[in-house]
Amino acid sequence: MEEIITASILSIISIFAFVMSIRSFMGKGFLFNNAYIYAPKEERDQMNKNPHYKQSAIVFLLIGLIFLLNALSVLFKANWIFYVVIGVVIITIIYAIVSSIMIEKNNK
Repeated sequence: MEEIITASILSIISIFAFVMSIRSFMGKGFLFNNAYIYAPKEERDQMNKNPHYKQSAIVFLLIGLIFLLNALSVLFKANWIFYVVIGVVIITIIYAIVSSIMIEKNNK
């Protein structure tokens, strides 16, 4: 029973991340991106938000995948999925860093 509850909570978090990803791909809602959040008001108004929305959308998609994989791992007691999750986490971190550098490079 514990596994079902844990998998359900992980699935709900995954669905939330997928919804945030879809909204970000559509360019709607709050922009959850450090470049936007920490920018002064004047800079936010002039900022091209599209690359930041795309970056956030892809990161939310990968986060949703991480939580979905964790839910499946708990539900099916498949410990090997843990290694896949670690791989997706590494890919997410590398993507976030590289895409931030590329966005900054394109803005200059």
